[in-house]
Amino acid sequence: MSHLTIGNDANQPFAIVVESVASHLLMKHPAPICLEVDMDMDLRVNVDSTSLSQLIDSLVRQALVEMPDGGELTITACETPTDVELEIADTGSDVETRACKLPMVAAAMAAELVWQNCPQGGGAVTARLPRYRQSQRRAA
Repeated sequence: MSHLTIGNDANQPFAIVVESVASHLLMKHPAPICLEVDMDMDLRVNVDSTSLSQLIDSLVRQALVEMPDGGELTITACETPTDVELEIADTGSDVETRACKLPMVAAAMAAELVWQNCPQGGGAVTARLPRYRQSQRRAA
């Protein structure tokens, strides 16, 4: 398993990875979905790129299930002092009525997932990705 920094000079920015994974899924969706990706192009995440793509894929698929007739999908990310927060919000049903599934890859990445309703309707999941793995923190 290779651990890559998504967004460094040798790799595409995190925003490009997110948009690539989401766009691929949207092309297969039977109804029109408006995608908005809003994140700093310099944002970096120090995680396994394959696992990160799997997590994004799983969370976007869950959002698309909630929008069988179309809607809006907004993906944002920001850095905090301890982690990177990736939020995937959709205009589907409230979180109380949906299956909020925890992808196995989230546990492997030590990602914490939090679901909440959006004020304008629909739901969102926030994935908190640790900026550093435990072994990196101990070495510091």
